[in-house]
Amino acid sequence: MVRWKATIAYDGTHFSGWQVQPGKRTVQGELEKGLTKLHKGKNKKVVASGRTDAHVHARGQVVHFDSGLQIAGDRWPWAFASVLPPDMQVLSAVPVSDDFHARHDAKAKEYRYFLRVGPEHDLFQRHYVYHAYKNTFDHASVQRSLQLLVGTHDFSAFCASNTPVQNKVRTLDCATYMHIAENAWCFRLQGNGFLYNMVRIIVGTAIDIGLRRLNVEDMGRILQSRDRREAGKTAPGHGLYLWKVYYAP
Repeated sequence: MVRWKATIAYDGTHFSGWQVQPGKRTVQGELEKGLTKLHKGKNKKVVASGRTDAHVHARGQVVHFDSGLQIAGDRWPWAFASVLPPDMQVLSAVPVSDDFHARHDAKAKEYRYFLRVGPEHDLFQRHYVYHAYKNTFDHASVQRSLQLLVGTHDFSAFCASNTPVQNKVRTLDCATYMHIAENAWCFRLQGNGFLYNMVRIIVGTAIDIGLRRLNVEDMGRILQSRDRREAGKTAPGHGLYLWKVYYAP
């Protein structure tokens, strides 16, 4: 039996999130179904670095699973391709030690959120980019406001109010906003861990700053308040991507 660490990508448009849910199509459910097929019907489980919500995408989700199949690492993507739906892909797989854990051993994660600004609708981006239909948007203020979040803080104000997690202190190593194409922008956040809806609430608050509903200084005030009611709306899931998960060498 060998433990494998696999990097996977998926288009979250038609998924109800990562975790298995009765009667719903989920990433974990489809991945375990495919892995079970490869093992001739023997039930197999996978463990992910973390969950993603409905409609959230991933380019670098990491999972681990155990298998006794004699498949070389570079052949796992081909094996999975025969049993997975077209909106999922195993990018790579490498053998790891038996005590490796995709979630517990993760040192940091990087998320990216894609935003389109302007009055023109792009039909083909509707499932992958959030669109702010505005002629004016204060991009410089958005970037300055994100810098107030870098470091170790209590991010209670940027966490869904119904989360059961008690310790809401996290460290953001990077919080930036960059222009990537005409009318297209990207939020990039990297840290040692993220609370439920944390990235989407930060983005929703930053968008309010870009629309001048809030000021740059309000980001710091909201952070210090530790009150979810002070922050902006939760940005929609379809603009969010789990970009990369980092592990110790």
